[in-house]
Amino acid sequence: MLLARREDRLRALAEELGAEYEVCDVARREDVGRVAAAVTERHPQLQLLVNNAGIPGRAGFATIEPERLEEVLRVNYLGAVWCLRAFLPALEAAGRSDVVNIVSVAGTVAFAPAGPYSASKHAQLAFSRAATAELRSRGVHVHTVNPGFVETEGFPQATVLRSALLRRLVVGPEHVARHVLEVIDRDKLETFVPRWYRLAAFAQAVAPGLVARISARAGYR
Repeated sequence: MLLARREDRLRALAEELGAEYEVCDVARREDVGRVAAAVTERHPQLQLLVNNAGIPGRAGFATIEPERLEEVLRVNYLGAVWCLRAFLPALEAAGRSDVVNIVSVAGTVAFAPAGPYSASKHAQLAFSRAATAELRSRGVHVHTVNPGFVETEGFPQATVLRSALLRRLVVGPEHVARHVLEVIDRDKLETFVPRWYRLAAFAQAVAPGLVARISARAGYR
């Protein structure tokens, strides 16, 4: 079952995969509620939910348009919250189910040039960690996946990143997809992909001043 905003893309992918789809803007709570009702009527038990919607901010807090800031928070953070709440009855009905929240390394690092995006991912990370503890006893296993630089339509990292060194760190979505399958199979709670990105979270924890100085000079948006 595929959910996204653009029906043309959804239809083509659904035909390729032999899947169902529903047009849905996860930033709109009423949209999510409508789609969840339609989906669970056909599929009252769901074994897997993947929250993968995300958009960039491309600006810091001082310069981002207020409307864009609100949209980033609605999509990146609240979208995952609305989807989990709406589909939770069907996930619990399955007896044992999994939820994968695609968060970001940005959720562990206060990155000045993309502050609004980083803040939205901080919120999503806290939500995912809390849901992990809250829902496990109810048979719902929540997994947090923190990717680094991934080349996608919304995040064209190969061209956005100014540093040649950073561009060499970019991976494709297939890399993340394989990692997600491993996370579910091994029932891992929180992971980074590639794994060495965990060092960024460690640096933020032990040397926040250094991270702040480095990020202030970065050209990434």
